[in-house]
Amino acid sequence: MLELHDNTYTLQNIPIADLAERYGLPLYVYDADTMKRQFDNLTNAFSGLNMKVKYACKALNNLAILSMFRAWGSGLDTVSIQEVELGLLAGFAPQNIIYTPNCVSFEEIQQAVALGVVINIDNLSVLEKFGNTYGGSYPCCVRINPHILAGGNYHLQTGHIDSKFGISVYQLRHLLRIVKTYSMKINGLHMHSGSDILDAGVFLQGAEILFDAAKNFPELQFIDFGSGFKVPYKDDDVVTDIPDLGRKLTESFREFCTDYGRELEIWFEPGKYLVSESGYFLVKTNVIKQTVSTVFAGVDSGQNHLIRPMFYDAYHRIINISNPSGTPRVYSVVGYICETDTFAWDRRLPEVREEDTLCFLNAGAYGFTMSSNYNSRFRPAEVLIVNGQDHLIRKRETMDDILRNQISIDEKIVFAGNK
Repeated sequence: MLELHDNTYTLQNIPIADLAERYGLPLYVYDADTMKRQFDNLTNAFSGLNMKVKYACKALNNLAILSMFRAWGSGLDTVSIQEVELGLLAGFAPQNIIYTPNCVSFEEIQQAVALGVVINIDNLSVLEKFGNTYGGSYPCCVRINPHILAGGNYHLQTGHIDSKFGISVYQLRHLLRIVKTYSMKINGLHMHSGSDILDAGVFLQGAEILFDAAKNFPELQFIDFGSGFKVPYKDDDVVTDIPDLGRKLTESFREFCTDYGRELEIWFEPGKYLVSESGYFLVKTNVIKQTVSTVFAGVDSGQNHLIRPMFYDAYHRIINISNPSGTPRVYSVVGYICETDTFAWDRRLPEVREEDTLCFLNAGAYGFTMSSNYNSRFRPAEVLIVNGQDHLIRKRETMDDILRNQISIDEKIVFAGNK
């Protein structure tokens, strides 16, 4: 956790300014202690059940991070064949990886089957093709759309009626006909209704839907509730009460298992909950630009490195590492991309000067993983702090990375084609 002592911000007793100097800016920094705290909070809340965590690696997929979660006992939630391959490279056993794609080719699903991972299907036509191809020889999980609104940002909701994710619970009869026709083995039921879930009620509502559906599948091994736990972005944010969720859902799940006739595993797929608060994104202030309407603090980054504020209208706290006790002033923090890449409007910050280092909090989830080379900018380095030591886990990109897959052609051919 970031701490301020004697006008200096530190992370695990390492001055953040030292990291900026050592590795350069912009820079992603992750705190392993925070990740472990969140992992333990979740596992402790469900200690009375056979609970499995499947870390949603789309949130932060660096191999060092994946390996760390594997060492803590986590499995992996993946949504692409490339993420599956990353998980295997990080040492996860195939049976501990769940693969939940949507709108991918059937060939990609077959690749995942060949790798031996848990398959989760969210489309009736794909389910029928899977049954026709594999029958009961390879089990699969089914993703149900419960038609529940999770709350929060609409862009983060995946369980509403217009969502592309999951098989509608109202299509259960059709689903069962497909399963019966092809003698399929369904080993799990899955639900993920979106992010920023505030209370246990949403999970309990979804649980009742899955428990009712589960009566039709006698060979289940697990029920997967996805995730969507809300973390704080502002000081006064309301967050998901994980202990309360654990108590209520544990009771409900035990009752279901008694009715079902045997104990099943309960799975969760947290991503943002585990890594969001662990991440800090450091940038340098290039310019202070005053216009007739505002004062801009222009930094050496933009939507190419942290797109969440522009894409989701997400809020990230910003602190001035270089001038913590400066006189508060109002700034709009903007990037260097040739777009309106505004990180924050009218943000009250300690006086920001050119060359000052600013830090975005809650940058661990969907920061680097959603970054790009737009405007031919390089992606930043990543550093992991473990046991009071900083470790470079991804090098900063160079022009070689931009050019790596580009192929030049003879100028004579280009000019000949334009005559």
